Amino acid sequence: MDIDAALVHIPRLRRYARALVGDAARADDLVQDTLERACQKWALWRPPTAATADQVQAALRGWLLTLMHNLFANQWRQAARQRTIDWNETREPGHDPTSGLGLRLDLERALALLAPQSREVLLLVGMEQYSYAETAEMLGIPVGTVMSRLARAREQLRRLMEGEAPAPVTLKAVK
Repeated sequence: MDIDAALVHIPRLRRYARALVGDAARADDLVQDTLERACQKWALWRPPTAATADQVQAALRGWLLTLMHNLFANQWRQAARQRTIDWNETREPGHDPTSGLGLRLDLERALALLAPQSREVLLLVGMEQYSYAETAEMLGIPVGTVMSRLARAREQLRRLMEGEAPAPVTLKAVK
């Protein structure tokens, strides 16, 4: 198998990246970074033994999504060290009674307000239709953590879609 096999996964990578970062340009950058990393690390990828072509493609897709997750997490941690986010700055002024209506109904904005760890799990399970076990393997976390993050993400997303203000987020630098 060669690196060209990864090219068929670009549409799915783009969709996941777009939902993850919420911006088309940044999503394309993340996909490009992921594919560059895949090219650099191609020798490390091992297809499953005695697998069908579909199983090999599924394993490759999972590997690429894992690379993307790791790149996104590294970029997010690096940005967190450089600044803290004040979600009140992103809210629209309160003088117009209908100004918040668009925000409450906009799923993309609501997803952007979720913590990155919650958003990743929600997107992998909800949008990409991966099982809890597959998601746990891709993100390198226990299945129970996937389930609890997913439950919290769904609840927070429900609240955001109903118009509740997002809870303030404090970012910590991970050393």
